[in-house]
Formats: sequence, structure tokens, C-alpha cells
Amino acid sequence: MTIANRLREFLDGAGVNYGEVAHSEAMTSAGSAHAAHVPGRQVAKPVVIHHETGYVLAVVPSTHRVELSTLQEILDRRLGLASEQEIAKLFDDCATGAVPPIGAAYGVPTYLDESLDKVEDLYFEAGDHRTLVHVSGEAFRALTKDARRARFSHAP
Repeated sequence: MTIANRLREFLDGAGVNYGEVAHSEAMTSAGSAHAAHVPGRQVAKPVVIHHETGYVLAVVPSTHRVELSTLQEILDRRLGLASEQEIAKLFDDCATGAVPPIGAAYGVPTYLDESLDKVEDLYFEAGDHRTLVHVSGEAFRALTKDARRARFSHAP
């Protein structure tokens, strides 16, 4: 597998330039950054969150953790981490744990940590455990133009 079909269709439809970066198998965003020799702060890590009426994608740098309590305040609802089964249904063309941070490609509302808006080059999971997508910061902002921006992460 390389880029997941729905993600590829979304990228192509958006008309942005992107590249594929192959790397050895990695099971986390931080691991992918290391395997691809990319700084972790440049890798966008999605976290699938559930609430009483659906799901949202919280996207942070791979070097950060989502502050769930802050995100709860922003959304004004109780939140929890989605299960692997829930994630597999939402991102059915992706390997477990290799979700891309482009929620619009999957109809999932997205919240983007505003620290990612300052990054010049970004990388993110392509839908498998061996490929990252590389885009410019400008292209990433275009791909996530409908995402709500806020500060809801911190470095451990």
C-alpha cells in the first residue's frame, strides 16, 4: 500500500503538489518521523476523538500530546479516544494506526493545533505504515482550510 485511495483522490482534487516518502515500517507518527529522517515537529499526528454525536480529528505535531481537557472546553462536550474498531470504520482504506490528518477526505471534522500553521514543510501518514506524504506548509493549510484552529497540545 502507498497512499490510501480516498486520501489520494482528495490530494489530487485539491490540486496541491505532494510527494511520497518511503520509510521502514513504523507503528507511530514519531516512529515514522524517525524512520524517514524527518524532524518530529514537522509530522502532523492525528488523534481520532469520539463524542456523543460523532467524531473529530485532533491534529498535533508528532512531538506533542493532545490536551483532551482543553479540547473538551473548545468543543463544549465530553470527549474520549476512539477505539481501533471505530477508527477502522471511519478510515476503512487505511491500516490501523496509519490515519492521515486530512479529516475532510473522510468527512470527519478536524481541529488543528495552531502550532502546525507555522511549519514550512509537513509530513503525514499516507494510510500505511511505510509511507509519509510530504507537502509544503502552504499546501497543508489549503488541505485543512476547513479545520478549526486552536491551541490544545503540549510537548511531553
